[in-house]
Amino acid sequence: MTIQVGDHLPQVTFRVSGADGPEAKTTDDLFKGRRVVLVGVPGAFTPSCHRNHLPGFVEKQAEIKARGVDAVAVTSVNDVFVLDAWQKASGAEGIEFLADGNAEFAKAIGLDMDGAGFGLGPRSKRYAMLVEDGVVRVLNVEDSPAKTEVSGAEALLKVI
Repeated sequence: MTIQVGDHLPQVTFRVSGADGPEAKTTDDLFKGRRVVLVGVPGAFTPSCHRNHLPGFVEKQAEIKARGVDAVAVTSVNDVFVLDAWQKASGAEGIEFLADGNAEFAKAIGLDMDGAGFGLGPRSKRYAMLVEDGVVRVLNVEDSPAKTEVSGAEALLKVI
């Protein structure tokens, strides 16, 4: 079942890049007591994600945070090393990258998709959500993984 506005995020463990290598961070570690924009993408470095989706959040990060948002985070079904390289290659300093390497989070919120037809295996659908203290307040999900219309930074800024 797909997560809905008003639902609590499920408890899962992400991997993030830390000073001494990968670190485990739970949903509570990342969202409890915070107002976070969470962006889900099918894959780091993939064309729509790398050229069309992430750049808007990099560019609009200050404007998003000026609206009372504590953090902008991106999650993908990639390992922490790929996400770390993507963050650096994208100049995305200040954005939190959350590795969901086994698609546990994507599956738990019902926003997973099968990318096997493209040789990608399980992936996340493309979305953007506003989460307040672990509760979904805004949820914009694309109907196609190639689109960034409802989940882009500009669209999200209109509703937060």
